[in-house]
Amino acid sequence: MLEVKGLTIAEAARRTGVSVHTLRYYERAGLVVTVGRTATGRRRYQQIDLDWITICTRLRATGMPIRTIRRYAELVAAGRGNEKERLALLESHRAEVATQLDELRQNLAAIDHKIDVYRDRVDAGDTDGLWEPGAG
Repeated sequence: MLEVKGLTIAEAARRTGVSVHTLRYYERAGLVVTVGRTATGRRRYQQIDLDWITICTRLRATGMPIRTIRRYAELVAAGRGNEKERLALLESHRAEVATQLDELRQNLAAIDHKIDVYRDRVDAGDTDGLWEPGAG
């Protein structure tokens, strides 16, 4: 459990696996809005901040644009009453990610096919023509 004083930005970066630069960027971009500060203005991250950063990082890693993550953050920060809009935003992104996964699966199947062709030809000792278009 985190101490009441919270974590420094460097400690938060280590815990979340993102750089200090990324944490500062997320804050400037309006993605992270709850980070507290000490009397001297230093950031102090609590567990809720780390959890939020993890969500932002995962959304970003799946291709969600910064502007969309910012909109989601704004909705969350606004509190109750906009849950349907949050849900619609997440469902729309999920559909995009599912489409990307389908495309990746198709691409992986094509790569697997090429591997099978090469493996079969190498195992048979017949690699002639593999460099030719359509051969492998």
